[in-house]
Amino acid sequence: MILIRCFIGLVLIMSSTTSSAQELSLSGRLFWPVVLKMVRSNFPDVSQIPTDTLSSWMADKNSDNKPLLFDARTAEEFGVSHLKAAHLTPSEKEAEVLLADVPHDRRIVVYCSVGYRSSELAAKLMQQGFTNIHNLEGSLFAWANEGRPVYQNEQAVKIVHPFDSIWGRLLKETLKWHKPD
Repeated sequence: MILIRCFIGLVLIMSSTTSSAQELSLSGRLFWPVVLKMVRSNFPDVSQIPTDTLSSWMADKNSDNKPLLFDARTAEEFGVSHLKAAHLTPSEKEAEVLLADVPHDRRIVVYCSVGYRSSELAAKLMQQGFTNIHNLEGSLFAWANEGRPVYQNEQAVKIVHPFDSIWGRLLKETLKWHKPD
């Protein structure tokens, strides 16, 4: 993870000297393709699904088709906002507890801030024999940036934990939660 953060920091520093630096810092549009490619290349066996696919799965009236949602972020990040009905699973251990009686072919979607931590967790669950695991491509940042709903407990909110100043550049400024002083 340290190597990835250094790589991202270097890309951001190099990008800040371009004429599009303001665009990058506002929405991350220039940086998203790099992050998505990195996630796909590091986790080639993990199914990456777009936000519109998850949205349609969540809207399905048949509860058997709705995915089990795992949020692979920290408790602090989850406490700011998350997808409705998501389970906090920042590690394989927490996921195992929730999956104790779940059929191995149950549809599961894992997400985090941008998709790296969740792809890592998805890969570990696949190694345990779960066969219908998907990562939400772009994860919560992509979901929220598109104006899709996020929740704090059961209440809809319009804020997302930015993880840190580097990854937070991929989140629209208007959505960023700021730690109280």
